[in-house]
Amino acid sequence: MWLDQPPDPDTPLAGLRVLELARVLAGPFAGQILADLGADVIKVESPEGDGTRQWGPPWVTRENGDREAAYYHACNRGKRSVVADFAVAEDLALVKSLCAEADVVIENFKPGTLAKFGLDYVSVSAEDPAVIYCSITGFGQDGPRRDEPGYDFVVQAMSGLMSITGEPGGAPMKSGVSISDLACGLWSANAIQAALLMRHRTGKGQWIDMALLDCSVALLANQAMGYFANGRNPPRMGNAHAQVVPYGVYPTAEGHVVLAPANDRLFRALAHLLERPDLAADTRLQDNAGRIEHRAWLDGEIAAESRRWRQQDLLDACARAGVPAGPIHDLAAVFADPQVIARGMAITPGGIPGVRSPFRFSDAELSLDEPSPTHGQHGKATR
Repeated sequence: MWLDQPPDPDTPLAGLRVLELARVLAGPFAGQILADLGADVIKVESPEGDGTRQWGPPWVTRENGDREAAYYHACNRGKRSVVADFAVAEDLALVKSLCAEADVVIENFKPGTLAKFGLDYVSVSAEDPAVIYCSITGFGQDGPRRDEPGYDFVVQAMSGLMSITGEPGGAPMKSGVSISDLACGLWSANAIQAALLMRHRTGKGQWIDMALLDCSVALLANQAMGYFANGRNPPRMGNAHAQVVPYGVYPTAEGHVVLAPANDRLFRALAHLLERPDLAADTRLQDNAGRIEHRAWLDGEIAAESRRWRQQDLLDACARAGVPAGPIHDLAAVFADPQVIARGMAITPGGIPGVRSPFRFSDAELSLDEPSPTHGQHGKATR
């Protein structure tokens, strides 16, 4: 199974063998990152297939007429698909043989589930002590919630992310993407590569325990530090920044822009280009602490000036003055943006559109030629 696809020697993870016993988003996203980096990733699916294949509309139709949900293609590019039913002895034997040959196993079953089939870390590592085995769950392998299913929306709520997201005085708000799943997938791919480096030194594999809740709590970053510092929950601030003023969304005569003058020099530059030298000279606004104290008034003054400008004229003026600023793109504008085009972020492997992993190497390529596999494209163990 592993030998019928020679590795591309120009990719960073050429020759790495990854078995993915995962579905939906966090686990498959980690697997896709490794696949883009050149690993040979075999995705083991049930006879019903990864549920995200049916999470449409919208749908993507292949040249041969096969149709899957666009969601599925967001996290399964470059893999091979094998169908197996763990309850069928021959299928289970196939999966165990794939585990024995794999460098890395990624799984996102509830804790204890795979032990029933001899596919847990203890069983797999007994056959191959060098295996890197990454378990992705909602709440981790221990703790009072270990046996509960983990869903992105629930974890966003429980992690505190929703408590600090939304308009002031409004309801808590989730992110526009499945940030808890995606962050866990990113951290999992990072942890896997760290474990591979450690194995290179020690010759030993290990078990990686990744939890959506842990990853989401880790995303609190500066907001968590603010809570530790003063014991108060950060308020929901909409598009405002908790620690920097001015920093937010401001009106123009033709829509809105983001202005982000994040230090004293940039604030003064913004004030001058808005033709408000009085703001630059105002003793109350000479440092960020003063600007935070006068946040509401200052934001109002800047908004009054910015709405006099055409959007592009204001952005051009900011660019000349070195003030960080940008338009608020919808997705059509994102993928038409000259910078996004120049960086090659939109790709079409096998005629199926997708978003490239953002890695750029001076002496290596990504593996981006293959689209997401059809269900069982590379093997159907089930009779």
